[in-house]
Amino acid sequence: MDVRLPIGVGVTAPVSPLRLDFDSAALVANWRWFAAASGRAVCGAAIKADGYGLGARAVRDRLAAAGCRDFFVATWDEAVALGPLADGLSLSVLHGLRDEDVPRALAGPARPVLNSAQMVARWKASGARRACDVMIDTGMNRLGLTPEEARSGLLDGLDIDTLLSHLACADEPGHPMNEQQLFTFRSVKAAVPARRYSLANSAGVCLGQRYAFGLTRPGLGLYGGVPAPGADGQLHPVVRPHAQAIQIRIVPQGATVGYGATFTAAAATRVAILNLGYADGYLRAFGEGRGRALIDGLACPVLGRVSMDLVAIDITEAPAVAEGDWIEIDYDLSSASAATGLSQYELLTSLGRRYQRCWI
Repeated sequence: MDVRLPIGVGVTAPVSPLRLDFDSAALVANWRWFAAASGRAVCGAAIKADGYGLGARAVRDRLAAAGCRDFFVATWDEAVALGPLADGLSLSVLHGLRDEDVPRALAGPARPVLNSAQMVARWKASGARRACDVMIDTGMNRLGLTPEEARSGLLDGLDIDTLLSHLACADEPGHPMNEQQLFTFRSVKAAVPARRYSLANSAGVCLGQRYAFGLTRPGLGLYGGVPAPGADGQLHPVVRPHAQAIQIRIVPQGATVGYGATFTAAAATRVAILNLGYADGYLRAFGEGRGRALIDGLACPVLGRVSMDLVAIDITEAPAVAEGDWIEIDYDLSSASAATGLSQYELLTSLGRRYQRCWI
């Protein structure tokens, strides 16, 4: 049970009845694991979606202090929100270059990742005299130039820092598409000169160093997710949600809890009502006992449905819990994904803005 919030460096007494504790040491340890697994390749970090919900600036600063130099965001809004780019750091904008992005792309050091012939033409027409990145579609059919476009001469005259692609099935080590994409990327690499080449995301790093090339781009695994079987037991949880108990009540035998009356107490049950719900990213999939809180190592199941702002947990076996106490929510990404059917990415990025975020 987490009755009182410890106050220390980077942590202040909470105003919100919700908080997220982020473990700086775990984040850095996870990045170092990927750096070691990347072999000779440089290990970067995907910090898009506001650092997968943790706060992109805070993640960047901690990983930069640990030695990370290459960062990736999705959009120019995300790039601008990061503020100035410190000397020695590299930032790439994965979604490329729309017409309205050109002024911001020219104003700062972040590199656009060019994904289409139109983007290539736009970058050339902008008069930019510095490097860009280029995405090649090796089979995912999402963003990127086709291999034929890449080899056609379209890229002639560009100063390409990083030529990259993205794996579709890296979380399934035996999937034949992994080898197909690797073969295709190698063929384009032989034809298109660039300073660096990059194919592997978190799961791609787990496929082995043949996929690493010169630069890897872990994302999910940095934040405690398990991207592929090769990372089982190797990564540390980074995110720990907590909620305050608003009320403690006894639900009589035969009474029900929550919308739809889906839970009926088989015996008198001591229940804590927590200030937490699907508006905070604790989604309805956690209801009906699939979610749980952790109190002094005891797993306390969710009772009934998750509401917009409230959830009930069974604290019959935790008699010391009182109104106002802080209670940790079990949010191990791999096991929560298995229990709810939600992806680990959804679990991370759906956590709402009502939490106070505390780095410890």
